Amino acid sequence: MEILAIETSCDETGIALLRATGGLRAPRFEVLENLVASQIKIHRPFGGVVPNLAKREHLKNLPILFRRLLARREAERKPFKPDIIAVTVGPGLEPALWTGIEFAKGLAKRYAVPLVGANHLEGHLYSFLLPSRAAGAYTSSLAALRKRVFPAVALIVSGGHTVLLRMESFAKWKRLGETRDDAAGEAFDKAARLLDLPYPGGPEIEALARRGNPAAIAFPRPMLDQQNYDFSFSGLKTALLYYLRSAEEARPADVAASFEQAAVDVLAAKARRAAESCAAESILLSGGVAANKHLRKAIGRTAALIGANFFVPDFKYNLDNAAMIGAAGYLARLRKKKYPLRANGALDI
Repeated sequence: MEILAIETSCDETGIALLRATGGLRAPRFEVLENLVASQIKIHRPFGGVVPNLAKREHLKNLPILFRRLLARREAERKPFKPDIIAVTVGPGLEPALWTGIEFAKGLAKRYAVPLVGANHLEGHLYSFLLPSRAAGAYTSSLAALRKRVFPAVALIVSGGHTVLLRMESFAKWKRLGETRDDAAGEAFDKAARLLDLPYPGGPEIEALARRGNPAAIAFPRPMLDQQNYDFSFSGLKTALLYYLRSAEEARPADVAASFEQAAVDVLAAKARRAAESCAAESILLSGGVAANKHLRKAIGRTAALIGANFFVPDFKYNLDNAAMIGAAGYLARLRKKKYPLRANGALDI
């Protein structure tokens, strides 16, 4: 099955073309095209994403990316006739979501193919199934489906969400915990602003932290001792604010490294506790914050310590992209899960 996928949930415009096989038991994906237009430079002066600016850029970028995709297929003398079209319907910024939905409706009518609504969080969840450099350019990272995956604990960490799930299969999961206030990515962005670093803050904190001492400042590890799987990062951000106000001299690299270490410690500890409790065969890590190399290493070490497999997508699939939406659309269709074709900014997983 060939899937045309469209992603416009926030500030990345994405269009992808995938080939999907294997069904629910052993899904495999070949990414034929994966085009992304970033809006970072446009939103950076505002310190965050401005919804109406994002909408304007999506309206401009969608036809450009689609024409580029068609041109590439024609240049390779390959036909373009998707079997379905998948589009993000939520969660995200509703003005941005609507641009993708309306564009997808037009394409579905033009090519006379079914249109499938996709959940952005499910896209992150399934993103580890997309092709991995380690597994070969055109094979799923689950050439490792030779490895046992389920039951699994999945940690989705992004700018708007921090969620821990227990997965029984590709179609069945249960929420174990989530953030009670700021998501981890949101906390990184707020910390970056306190340190006068540009948007987006996560990569800036990570880059600065590489030059610092993660043990220099004893920031709190929120909710670490509570016997649940919920998170809270608002207090960590507040601790940083008070530290910067009171410190006579603060070395920014040490501050960034200590802040990053505190957040990573909490995420890794909660993931380990959940995996041990669930007797998980694997830990899955995904979402924009999963691009943080320190976090990837920490969760990987955690999995190794308890004898679990560790799955994380390639860096290019951590950030918002349409390839993961194609995977989510394919599996939603197989699960017979139908999301209404309307923007739902608060859609949950």
